[in-house]
Amino acid sequence: MIANILIALVALLHLYFMYLEMVAWDTPAGRKAFGTTPEFSAASKALAMNQGLYNGFLVAGLVWGLWLGDGGFAVKTFFLGCVLVAGLFGAATVGIKILYVQAVPAILALAALFLGI
Repeated sequence: MIANILIALVALLHLYFMYLEMVAWDTPAGRKAFGTTPEFSAASKALAMNQGLYNGFLVAGLVWGLWLGDGGFAVKTFFLGCVLVAGLFGAATVGIKILYVQAVPAILALAALFLGI
């Protein structure tokens, strides 16, 4: 039960990231969220939309795992693992904040999933 709640929260976070990257990237709210300038956000809009699409795939996989219920253990594990790797890579290459926003929630959800809680 707790694992599924945490997985749903990770999915919601990535749905929000998808929105920010695909819709709001070149807006004041998007620039504030990512600390970019109007020039940078305009020039990188297509790249951000592509990145947002990948976040959407993570959401789809996590929701699929939740939909499968108890039979979705492997699917949940795989997609949470993808989120974790992306969070660790982002923390190493972009900024430490990504560790806390993306990797830590995935670790907590994976731990709950493996503990069966």
